[in-house]
Amino acid sequence: MTDRHSTLRAQRRVETQRAIQAHAVRLFTEHGYDATTVNDVADAAGVSSMTVYRHFPTKEHLVLLDQHGRFIAERIGASPAGQSPVGRIGGALIDWAGTVTGSSRGPGLTTEAQFLLALLRLMIVTPALRAKYLDNHYALQKAIVGALTDDGTDPETVFHTEVVASASLAAMHTALVRWTEEDGRTELSDLIAKALAAAFGDDGTGGAEVKARRFRGSGAGRHQRSG
Repeated sequence: MTDRHSTLRAQRRVETQRAIQAHAVRLFTEHGYDATTVNDVADAAGVSSMTVYRHFPTKEHLVLLDQHGRFIAERIGASPAGQSPVGRIGGALIDWAGTVTGSSRGPGLTTEAQFLLALLRLMIVTPALRAKYLDNHYALQKAIVGALTDDGTDPETVFHTEVVASASLAAMHTALVRWTEEDGRTELSDLIAKALAAAFGDDGTGGAEVKARRFRGSGAGRHQRSG
């Protein structure tokens, strides 16, 4: 019974967090990030400001709360150890893109993809959010390096892994900006694969573009798209 109650509490917490963030992104988009206060978000969500801060420590977290670092690190950890670091990182980033956008062959964008586009648009046009994004970028880099190394890894290998992780995330960022500029018309997983190939070469991506095609073809992360 205790486990069930804990699960229900966790589920309600996630639902409340998502509802607050949805209202925040809508208000930021309609009225501007700087013109919208946390109190405005709380009123729209029907909760107290204290509740908002309980889920989102700062106003910036309403847009950039990192929910994907663990997913990417787990994907890297589960990938074949004999694969190159670029291939392991690239595969995880492409898996993330397909999952977070609800990749499919159907027309239109999923609700998940539309929400991600809204977040990215806010990040691109808001200086305060760009600064916070860099913090998240660094935290994700550390998570990736942690998934590929351990305390016994020699310093040169750690350094090489840090460089590869940083370059891979820079390639992903470029793909995200391009995807946003195109209003999501291109599959995000394809753009990330192309960006990785541009940065590391076709061989260096560890078959990332092929993995992107396989991901879409397998139906992984597939959802019904809304028009």
